[in-house]
Amino acid sequence: MRRSAFFVVTATFLVCTSFPLLAQDTPPDTKAPAPQAHMPMPKPTNLQVLPKDIAPPDLMKLMGGYSRALGVHCNFCHEVNEQTHQPNFAADTKPEKTSARTMIAMTQEINSKFMTQIKDPDAKPEDKTVTCGTCHRGNQMPTQFVPKPEEHPAGGMPMPKPQ
Repeated sequence: MRRSAFFVVTATFLVCTSFPLLAQDTPPDTKAPAPQAHMPMPKPTNLQVLPKDIAPPDLMKLMGGYSRALGVHCNFCHEVNEQTHQPNFAADTKPEKTSARTMIAMTQEINSKFMTQIKDPDAKPEDKTVTCGTCHRGNQMPTQFVPKPEEHPAGGMPMPKPQ
């Protein structure tokens, strides 16, 4: 009798403790949710020195290069809406944007008119290209070039001093 009572109590215990497991919701689907489609970037507007048909990802890559070359962020040249904190890329309110356009046009002209005349067979295309980084080197304003102290080749003539 004791044995059967123990068996009944144990069985009852197991059945009663199993009820909460039966009442649980089915486990959530283990599949990863489908990635959300990103909204396409809007077509650039108010392009004056860059190609008007430039693809938005190409424009973003180009702007990223400008930012790194000058050590600045987008708001250096682009106005930011104070309420939304969103940049207004088309606005022409900041003088830095006007300067940037001038500098972009300058490097384009240097590259197309002058750098194409360099006929060094050992030079790679990037060696014959002027960029913002050529002068700015990560600074908002280019730093003044200071030549190294006078050096002469071994046994050679000293370099003339600039006047």
